[in-house]
Amino acid sequence: MNKLTTVAHTLTAADRQAHYGHAGAVLWLTGLSGAGKSSLAMNLEHALTKLGYSCYVLDGDNVRRGLNANLGFSHEGRTENIRRVGEVASLFADAGLICIAAFISPYRADRARARACCRQTFHEIHVAADLATCETRDPKGLYKEARAGQIQEFTGISAPYEAPEQAECVVNSASETLAVSTEKLIFYVLANLPLTRNA
Repeated sequence: MNKLTTVAHTLTAADRQAHYGHAGAVLWLTGLSGAGKSSLAMNLEHALTKLGYSCYVLDGDNVRRGLNANLGFSHEGRTENIRRVGEVASLFADAGLICIAAFISPYRADRARARACCRQTFHEIHVAADLATCETRDPKGLYKEARAGQIQEFTGISAPYEAPEQAECVVNSASETLAVSTEKLIFYVLANLPLTRNA
């Protein structure tokens, strides 16, 4: 039987904050496919880095090409996908970085589990866009395939999307430009995760 022992770090959260100039955090972007989560996450990463923050984006497609390549898109597969991502995001935050996680993450229970894993560092960002707008964009042609019955369990069509009930921040990508949504998130970060020193 394996015996696991927690290994304590000699660096504290305060040590890491002093090094990076800000607290570690998880900015969890959730929304329908086509809402613009990935574009917003990459824009935000770029803008925050220029301001002096240390950030990294975990994107749904990228993670499924590596860490979660063995998972499917069933309810169980999606739940495990988000569980793993929550654990990884938590490690980023513990390391003192700002992890920007861009995932559809359609189920409230899965996002709640990620929040519990990340504790007080978790910030839920709802990238809101109505289904009609997302279908119009359909950058990968997935909605068209889902409507034709070629994709099963597709969020918003044959599987539910449970919108956040109390997100820390909401941007509406259907009515706002990418630049406006990015600026809203920058202000949110500056207000809630202020820099403690200049870059």
